[in-house]
Amino acid sequence: MSSVRRCSRTACGRPAVATLTYVYADSTAVLGPLATYAEPHCYDLCAEHAERLTAPRGWEVVRLAAEAGPLRRSSDDLEALANAVREAARPQTPRQGRVPDGDSTEGGRRGHLRVLRSPDN
Repeated sequence: MSSVRRCSRTACGRPAVATLTYVYADSTAVLGPLATYAEPHCYDLCAEHAERLTAPRGWEVVRLAAEAGPLRRSSDDLEALANAVREAARPQTPRQGRVPDGDSTEGGRRGHLRVLRSPDN
């Protein structure tokens, strides 16, 4: 069996370079660097399909930049992912999700995801 993961798109045999994940609750598609391991509900995409990715009307596409330099895997990756999933599944109380007065860096919020404005703006 080949150790190179292939693009998930039908009839595409190119090597995968990015992983696509859908956050259905937030109507968001997240495209980031190739995940460490193949996950059942994620899609690996080649460079061409990752670049041309579009989302359905009303959905947002969040593109996470690939890190420069060689990929360094950490044993904390899986734990960080598990913690993020637990936090996203935790019911929010009325106090959570509030922005403190004077915090001008937060631009919007969709569920557990936040859009942050650039400090240059």
